[in-house]
Amino acid sequence: MPHIAIISSSIRINRQSHRVALFFKKFLEDHQLASSEILDLAVYRFPLFEERLQYQKNPTPDVLDFASKVKSADAIIIVTPEYNGGYPASLKNVVDLLYSEWRRKPIGIAAVSDGPFGGTQVVTSLQFSLWKIGALTVPARFHVASVHENYDENGIPKNKELTEKMANGFVGEIIRMIPVR
Repeated sequence: MPHIAIISSSIRINRQSHRVALFFKKFLEDHQLASSEILDLAVYRFPLFEERLQYQKNPTPDVLDFASKVKSADAIIIVTPEYNGGYPASLKNVVDLLYSEWRRKPIGIAAVSDGPFGGTQVVTSLQFSLWKIGALTVPARFHVASVHENYDENGIPKNKELTEKMANGFVGEIIRMIPVR
């Protein structure tokens, strides 16, 4: 069974996108599609990095832990809110922290917004950054509009049937991109 790490990228107080990370963890495990873990950037609370991990003289244990989890995952789901058309600084910080850990790693982007467009504008900028470092972004997307209305604080979707149908297609694409070992 593959292992998928889920990056919950918002560190804001009262963040809503984390609900989608919780949904994916439960969905993957309930349907026995993959083992999973959430890499919550609000828990890591990384400082702004002045240098890539490979050039740091004394990286912290949290940095090494995060890098190890990204590297060992078979694939990644990034759950990101859209902030003014872009993604959060906390996510840009960790994308730029690592390099070889992202290389050829299948990554699915779940874009989240409070409004009606489901984070559609954030995908292009995040995808471009991931391409530049050699990640394999999955063609399928998972867009969540009005997240506060459609998921409760535990990640339970209001419309479970429709949400799981969309998640099946999205996760299926991620799993198909995992190299056979």
